[in-house]
Amino acid sequence: MVAAPCARRLARRSRSALVAALTVLLLQTLLVWNFTSLDAGEEQRGGREKRDRGGEQRGQAQRRGPAAPHGKAMDGYFSHRPKEKMRTDSNNENSVPKDFETIDNSNFAPRTQRQKHQSELVKKPLSKQKEHLRKKLEEEKMKENLLLGKNSNEAVQVSDHPGKNSSVSSNLKDIDRSPKQHLLKKVENSSPELKYDQPARCEVTGKEAVSAMSRAKSKQCRQEIADVYCQHKLGKLMPEQVTRFCALEGKANNNVQWDEDSVEYMPANPVRIAFVLVVHGRASRQLQRMFKAIYHKDHFYYIHVDKRSNYLHRQVLQFASQYPNVRVTPWRMATIWGGASLLTTYLQTMKDLMEMSDWPWDFFINLSAADYPIRTNDQLVAFLSRYRDMNFLKSHGRDNARFIRKQGLDRLFLECDTHMWRLGDRKIPEGITVDGGSDWFLLNRKFVEYVTFSNDDLVTKMKRFYSYTLLPAESFFHTVLENSPFCDSMVDNNLRITNWNRKLGCKCQYKHIVDWCGCSPNDFKPADFHRFQTARPTFFARKFEAVVNQEIIGQLDYYLYGNYPSGTPGLRSYWENVYEEPDGVSALSDVALTMFHSFSRLGLRRAETSFHAAGDNSCRYYPMGHPVSIHLYFLADRFQGFLIRHHATNLAVSKLETLETWVMPKKVFKIASPPSDFGRLQFSEIGTEWDAKERLFRNFGGLLGPTDEPVGMQKWGKGPNVTVTVIWVDPINVIAATYDILIESSAEFTHYKPPLNLPLRPGVWTIKILHHWVQVAETKFLVTPLTFSNQQPIKQEEAIKLHSGPPKNAYMEQSFQGLNPVLNIPVSAARLDQAKRSAGLVGARLEAWVDSLVSSVWSAVDICSVGPTACPVLQGCAQTAWSSLSPDPKSELGPVKPDGRLR
Repeated sequence: MVAAPCARRLARRSRSALVAALTVLLLQTLLVWNFTSLDAGEEQRGGREKRDRGGEQRGQAQRRGPAAPHGKAMDGYFSHRPKEKMRTDSNNENSVPKDFETIDNSNFAPRTQRQKHQSELVKKPLSKQKEHLRKKLEEEKMKENLLLGKNSNEAVQVSDHPGKNSSVSSNLKDIDRSPKQHLLKKVENSSPELKYDQPARCEVTGKEAVSAMSRAKSKQCRQEIADVYCQHKLGKLMPEQVTRFCALEGKANNNVQWDEDSVEYMPANPVRIAFVLVVHGRASRQLQRMFKAIYHKDHFYYIHVDKRSNYLHRQVLQFASQYPNVRVTPWRMATIWGGASLLTTYLQTMKDLMEMSDWPWDFFINLSAADYPIRTNDQLVAFLSRYRDMNFLKSHGRDNARFIRKQGLDRLFLECDTHMWRLGDRKIPEGITVDGGSDWFLLNRKFVEYVTFSNDDLVTKMKRFYSYTLLPAESFFHTVLENSPFCDSMVDNNLRITNWNRKLGCKCQYKHIVDWCGCSPNDFKPADFHRFQTARPTFFARKFEAVVNQEIIGQLDYYLYGNYPSGTPGLRSYWENVYEEPDGVSALSDVALTMFHSFSRLGLRRAETSFHAAGDNSCRYYPMGHPVSIHLYFLADRFQGFLIRHHATNLAVSKLETLETWVMPKKVFKIASPPSDFGRLQFSEIGTEWDAKERLFRNFGGLLGPTDEPVGMQKWGKGPNVTVTVIWVDPINVIAATYDILIESSAEFTHYKPPLNLPLRPGVWTIKILHHWVQVAETKFLVTPLTFSNQQPIKQEEAIKLHSGPPKNAYMEQSFQGLNPVLNIPVSAARLDQAKRSAGLVGARLEAWVDSLVSSVWSAVDICSVGPTACPVLQGCAQTAWSSLSPDPKSELGPVKPDGRLR
């Protein structure tokens, strides 16, 4: 009888413990389900992407392989079988691709940061990686809840009083604040704060908002997300009703026509244009060439350089100081694709221009460095003078419901941490017509003044609505114009040609910065030139990139302004800066810093061997310090290598000199000898930063280190459907990966990133491509050992971790050792021992190892002197045809000509 109460108490405690455990398990399951459902949405959307990405999709290796050659068994051989499906490309000049509805933005999975190498944490199979990701996200969620003072099992709530440093999504209504206050906000790239009458607590329960908070990096951004979500949930954020001031029913239908002879009848009072250039990146020479083509002394040029593009900003300040009608914004923002910050930038530039009383402009035109004129300034002025009361914007079409859905206008977005976070659904305000299309436009001064300074119900509420909108510049001006008193002035034409190639341009390439899938135009090529010769009123085209194709820019330039004189240097050359000393060495990765130092030493060795005479030290040098500047060099639209400007001490006179070395990659792609009867393969290359839209590696030169994740690319000619086998072999002949690719008859490119365990073993890797187990071709690539870690000389402990290859030499779970004898790839114990010894090298011995590897795939072509030199045979850089200091008349800006132009 004594035991009965104890048993009952024990049963009650067990039941309580069980209920508590089940409650915790249920909450954890709901959290995991939340992320699982996001993953499922991503995978469902990814199924569509795979049709275009071809070999890029990765999954568990299929446990089947191609038939063994000559009946040999291949135990342990598994094959990845990515399939490339290509479609015929087509162009569409409309601002919005017609097949935009094929993109599914229903769900976005939590974003993960790229995996860094850790000795105890190498890449896992994808199923384990996803499980690891979920666990990490749960841990981050718990930490974030603790930061907000919550238990891990409680819903996130917003504090009554946001922190002093917290700010909320851009409220563009505040654009009319005093310039000082506004510019302070913009310089910090933060958003004006929302002031709530009665701040309220709320539970953040929406799965998109919860996902956004789990992925946001900063506490301030997480607080902003929670604040905005709660204000929206309480109905205090979005306007429900907006007043329409347009007397028209429907959209204005204004037709404009272009007369090629109109330039001969220039009006007595021609319009004057304010060109607003919003630029970023490092393509200063392309920007200067475009500026040279559009410049005229009668117009005005206002330039905004992205806050992160300091090199470009320095270049712009330098050339802007030469011309009284060119100014640079005193404030800078870090704009992102699809972000509200771009609309804020445009509205602030409009406000600035309206306040410049000494600039009597009539039209506002926005351009980027990727634009180029296709008609002359005089032709543009003649046309706009004829239609000086019109506003030119390109609309998406007639199906507003589809546009709203696919543009995400019915979704709430917030920009913070340089990311556009999707937080949930919202309603379109009643009373107005929402429209949109291209974010490139030409607006007259009256409408710009209205948008900038009006406090009426339409402008005020639209600025608020578009503060939380994806791609707001593609819709804000359209919507305001069509509902304003100026609605009858709209022309459905932005006077541009945009190179939409939707099969290549809609690859969700911006999902790392925005919770949405979007499209981007392709670059024009010479085959597109006929599209510029149109009778339609078009004056600009985009996009152009000189690193992709400069010939088309030259064709347009010569078409508009005639050829340069015979013998003009540099017309087929293009230089683009990668690094400049004021950027600071921290701007370079350890891989780049290692390679650029090695390139400098190769140049000094060339100077010594080519110009050195016995007993004469005048051309012998000792390297000093980090590189001064780095440029990409192209000739006839082919990458020619890097130009490294660097310091060195001349040993003959013990004086410091500045030199520039040109290094060029060696040819590493080889067709099998004797060639097989398989003729479809044209080229193969390994690299990172694969651009599926332009079909090239943005990591020019393929500079790779042990923690990089290389992609294998193949280019194909037309032919029958075939399957090829690709084999990756590391420097000591360990077969790291092998997979099959199905090449369809219409395929032009395939690319695949094998899920290799890191770190990769340093040295020269070999990629073999086989058809029916007969080698068709091979290519090589270098994984360089690192002489720097965090921009400091690497220590031995770090070197051993990074340079020893993956644990147990296992690049994947399955082993491919059975293929070594089949493919006649011997595994040598001596090679392995040498690799182990090399892994621990540091200092001069490590540099010697790096230089020996680099010189096997790169060659120092030439070296020149930037200034005075003690080496009598060393050529001055300005006298060469290749140096970054060589003459480049097509991009150089000089004095204004008598006709008011620079070109």
